Amino acid sequence: MAARVTVSWLTVLSFFFFLSTWLQDLSSPLVLTGLFVWLFAVIMWAAFGVVHEAEELAILLGEPKGTLVLTLSIVIIEVALVAAVMLGAQGAPTLGRDTMFAVLMIVLNGVVGLGLLIGGLKHREQSYNLQGAASYLSILVPLTIVALILPNFTTSSNAGTLTNFQAGMFSCFTVGLYAAFLITQTGRHRSYYVHVRDGEAPVAVAMAPMPPPPLDRKKVFTHTILLFANILPIVLLAKGLAKILDYGITSLELPAALGGVVIAAIVFAPEGISALRAVARNDLQRTINLCLGAATSTVGLTVPVVLAIGIFTGQTVILGLKPTEMTLLVMTLILSSMTFSNRRTTLLEGAVHIVVFLVYLVLVFNP
Repeated sequence: MAARVTVSWLTVLSFFFFLSTWLQDLSSPLVLTGLFVWLFAVIMWAAFGVVHEAEELAILLGEPKGTLVLTLSIVIIEVALVAAVMLGAQGAPTLGRDTMFAVLMIVLNGVVGLGLLIGGLKHREQSYNLQGAASYLSILVPLTIVALILPNFTTSSNAGTLTNFQAGMFSCFTVGLYAAFLITQTGRHRSYYVHVRDGEAPVAVAMAPMPPPPLDRKKVFTHTILLFANILPIVLLAKGLAKILDYGITSLELPAALGGVVIAAIVFAPEGISALRAVARNDLQRTINLCLGAATSTVGLTVPVVLAIGIFTGQTVILGLKPTEMTLLVMTLILSSMTFSNRRTTLLEGAVHIVVFLVYLVLVFNP
C-alpha cells in the first residue's frame, strides 16, 4: 500500500514540476503512447487502492454504508475525469452524457450480466433482498429519464440541451432525490440493502433495523486517510489523461462516444472486479449494491456537476441521448426491472444482459 501511494504521488509531483510540458506537443506517437500508458497505469493502480481501502471501511462500517463509501469514491473519480475534459481547451459538450450512458451500459448490462452468468454457472440460483433492488430502480428510472431523455423533448432550447433555469432546477431536484435515497439507505430502511438468507433469521428479524457494528475509530481514521491519499492523485492526474485521450480520439478519427466509454471503463474497472468477486462467492447482494448503487450515484451526482460546469463556463452541455441510445437505455431499464422482480436469479438473465451490452459496443463503433 505504501508503494502504491508513493508511486502515485511521485507521478503527480513529476507532472506538476516538469512533465506537464510534454502535454503541449502530443504529435509524437512515442510521447503520446508513453504518457497514456504511464498515466493509465498509475490511475488504475491508485483506483485499486481506493477499492481496497473502501472495502476495509466496508468491513468496519458494515453494510450498506461500506458499499456506499466505495460507490461514492468511484463517482468522485468519474466526476473529476469528466470535469477535467470539460474544462479543457477544446471542451466536450457530449462527454458527460456519453460517460453516464457508458457507465449505465457497462454496469447494468456488462457487469450485471457477467455477474449473473458467473453466479448461475457456479451456484445455479442466487437470492438477494428484493426491496433493496426495487428501491434502487425506483430512483434510477426517473433520474435517467429526466437527465438523458427529457432534454430531447424540451422546446425552450436546442435539442438535447437545457436552459440555465431548467438545468438549475433539474440539478436541485436530482440532488434532493438522491439525498432522500441516501437517507433511506443509511437510516430506517437500512435492512433493505442487507440480505438474510433462508434459515439464517426469521423475516421479522431480517426486516428489523440492524444495530451498527462496534467501530474501531482509529482504523476508520487510518483507512479514510489512505482512501483520500489514493483518490487525490487520480483527481490531479485526470486533466493530463483527459487531454491525451481527447487528442488521441481526434487525431485517430475515432467515435466521440469512445471517450466516455474509456473514462467509464477506467473508473468502474476496480469496482466491477469487486462486484464479480462478490457474486462468485455467492454474495449477490453486495454485487447489486455496488452495481445499482454506482448507476444511481453516477446520474445523481454527475448530472449536477456537468450542468453546473456548463452554467458557470458558458459551455454547451448536450445531455439528450441519440434515438438508438434512448432505445438501449429504455430497454435496459425495463430489463433490469424484470431481472430484479424475482427473489432469485439464474444465468438466463445474465445472458440477456450481456447480449444488450454487446449490442451497445457494436453501436459505439458502428452507429
